[in-house]
Parts: sequence; C-alpha cells; structure tokens
Amino acid sequence: MNLIDATFARLKEEGGTALIPFLTIGDPDLDTSVQIIQKLEQSGADMIELGVPYSDPLADGPVIQRASERALAAKQISVQNVLDVAEKARQAGVKLPFILFTYFNPVLQLGLERFFELCLDKGISGLIIPDLPIEEDGDLREMAEEANIHLIPLVAPTSKERVARIAAKARGFVYCVSSLGVTGMRADFHAGIDEFLTDVRKSAQVPIAVGFGISNREQVERFSKQCDGVIVGSAIVRKIEEVLPKLQNEAEREAGLEEIGQFVSNLKIG
Repeated sequence: MNLIDATFARLKEEGGTALIPFLTIGDPDLDTSVQIIQKLEQSGADMIELGVPYSDPLADGPVIQRASERALAAKQISVQNVLDVAEKARQAGVKLPFILFTYFNPVLQLGLERFFELCLDKGISGLIIPDLPIEEDGDLREMAEEANIHLIPLVAPTSKERVARIAAKARGFVYCVSSLGVTGMRADFHAGIDEFLTDVRKSAQVPIAVGFGISNREQVERFSKQCDGVIVGSAIVRKIEEVLPKLQNEAEREAGLEEIGQFVSNLKIG
C-alpha cells in the first residue's frame, strides 16, 4: 500500500486530520532541510511536501518565492538534490510519506523514465505538479500509476465544471485550493469555500486536503471539520525565514529547529 493511503487510513481510524507541511528544500541548505524534516515528523506532521526551488514559480506567493531565491542563490538545486534529501531523511529514520512538489519543466529536463526511477529509489509516495493540467498529464499519470506513486491534483473554486473530472482521476488525495491566486497567508478565504469543499467531497473517491493561505491553529481547526488533511506552506516557510540566523549558526541551530518544531506542534489537531 502507498504510504499516503496507509496514513489516511490510520488517521481515519483515530478520528484525526493529516497535517501536511510544505518545505522549500535547500532553504537555507540541503543538510539543514534534512534536519527540519526530522523535526517536523517529531512535531506531529503526518506527511511532508518537498518543494523543488524554481525560478518562475507560478503558484507560489512571495514567502515561498523568497525561499526559492535563497535556495537557488546558495546552490543550483535540482530535482535530484531534493530527492537526495528525501533519501537522507529516510536514512535518518524518517517514516512519514514524502510528496514531491515540482513544476513540470524540471521533470522534463530529467526525463520521465529517469524521474520515476529516482522517485521510486528515494521513497517518494506522491507528486504535485501545479502547472500540468489534467488534459496533458496522460503519459506522466500512466507512469505514476505503474510506479504506485500518487499524482495529486489541485482543484480550485474556479474549476467549476472540471471539479468532478479532476477529482475522479485523483490518487492519494485531492488538493483543494482554499483561495484564489497564489500561495500565502490569509485572514479570509474564498467566499464559497465551504460549498466548494462539499462539491469536491461528493466527486472524490479519495481523501480531500485543503491548502493555500492556512497559517494558524484556528484555521487548521476550521478546515479539519470538513477535510481529511490540511496543508500549511507559507506560514512554515516564513517561520524558517525568521529563524535563519539561528539555523546558519551551528551553536544556535538546535534552538532554531526547536522554534520551527514548536510552531508545527501548535498546528497539530488531536
């Protein structure tokens, strides 16, 4: 069984909701990313999105854009580098599912066959490719199915008549976009968010998770009542940005990691 499926099944039995943090790998460096992943698991994360830094991130707001810029300035980080971080985290004892978040061009540059060989070898359970529409994902979807790696679709309130078609093809979970526009912390969400989530739930045969703009415990609790998982990205990436001086100082690194862990622990419901 795919680790994502197993995790959702366990949480369903426990009456819990998956907490799914997003990280920009390589911010501030690859070795520290491994340590952050370890800390997130210890702090209650159920799955982790491993973000590949990208120079033109269409779906990402300013916080994640800055993280990508820092990572790419320090080192030209590739999909291979991010997958190596996943492998090192596994070697360090991390057990939770890894979901690779990347735009399609780096996958194409690597080549689909090599890409899936690496994903299998490094222990990736899911893929999110935000700029690959369902109408154009046939070859990649087929290879993902063969590898038992879930291709997780994003569906937005603007998807409307496409919701049922996207949800029907989903594997792992459906990533429901809570707000219009790019990622980032928000006080308010799309006015029809509750109706939208209900519609996705009706169409999906897999769990649903919500992301984009979720940044505090109150919001996690609010969406936990409707969804099987809650994705938190910009708020965690911003916390990493806040403690960068500590992460980059060996004497203070553990204190910086602890601050990140405490922030994530406070988001965990149950």
